[in-house]
Amino acid sequence: MASTLRTPPRFVPTLTTVLDIPAEPASPEPQPEPVPQPDPANSMALPPAAQLSQAEIVSLEEQLLHRVLQRVDLSLEERLSDTVSAAVQHQLDAMVPRLRNEIEAVLRALVIEAMAAELSENTGSTPASGA
Repeated sequence: MASTLRTPPRFVPTLTTVLDIPAEPASPEPQPEPVPQPDPANSMALPPAAQLSQAEIVSLEEQLLHRVLQRVDLSLEERLSDTVSAAVQHQLDAMVPRLRNEIEAVLRALVIEAMAAELSENTGSTPASGA
């Protein structure tokens, strides 16, 4: 059981504060006003004794989700670009020898056809040896 108490890596976020969320009362209460969205650059951790309403919790969850998705989006775009570039380069590297062989074969055939046509047109005009 000692393996379950391992310390996570430094970059993994860990839970440092447990928030007790009160159970919702049986009688419906009017919903509180929406919580204004704080600037993420000025955000900081909540004190351990902070009691949050359900609307505040939802707002915090949405803010966290938005920030995480922004970070993932930036990283994903960059990594996808790198991966696609590497895959395209790999395919081009594999294609170059085949393309050279194909171009060489086509050029060889064209030169042979052109030489044959030229020789067939000029065979009777001049003798091959000077007699």
